[in-house]
Amino acid sequence: MNTVHQEPMLDGGLFALLLIVLEWTRPGLPSPLRPICDLRVLNHFIKEARDAESAMRSCREGCSLSESVTVPQTRVDFDIWEKKNALDQAQEVQSGLWLLHQALSSLRASVTNTALHSHLDNSIRNLLSINAVLRSLNIQEYTPPASVVAGDETWQVSSATDLLQVYVNFLRGKVRLLLLDAQACHQDVS
Repeated sequence: MNTVHQEPMLDGGLFALLLIVLEWTRPGLPSPLRPICDLRVLNHFIKEARDAESAMRSCREGCSLSESVTVPQTRVDFDIWEKKNALDQAQEVQSGLWLLHQALSSLRASVTNTALHSHLDNSIRNLLSINAVLRSLNIQEYTPPASVVAGDETWQVSSATDLLQVYVNFLRGKVRLLLLDAQACHQDVS
């Protein structure tokens, strides 16, 4: 008897959006802008980022980055991070997400391997969903500067696998730290 592998009914971005909508529409909540503090949403995005990284590592043709891109630093010095105020932490994460969106969009445009397109499209959608999660936590949206200048908080990568590794590490590091410390998630609900 032949067995057929069936794809799950919900793709990752749709699953995350469903979690967000379900969180907003739970009965008894006074406002649809309830903070999204459940780290399972972020864990799902991290898993999908790792899947994209894995697919990129196994790609042999049509999967290169056409030019170097600027990405955020993923290294976290906890002493420095904890001394920053919440606004500075949020701005660092928001600017990093913006840089990753630009870099992943550039990669998507240069990749000719169609099998990778869905992974990259999903990664870009997930970045937009993470921004929605941050908005639910009353974290102001990031306004990018007119021009991006590489500085201490950024660096350049020239390979697609390096870019996706930065993406995974940024989600696991600074994004997770920001969500764990978000004031909206620590308010007493009485």
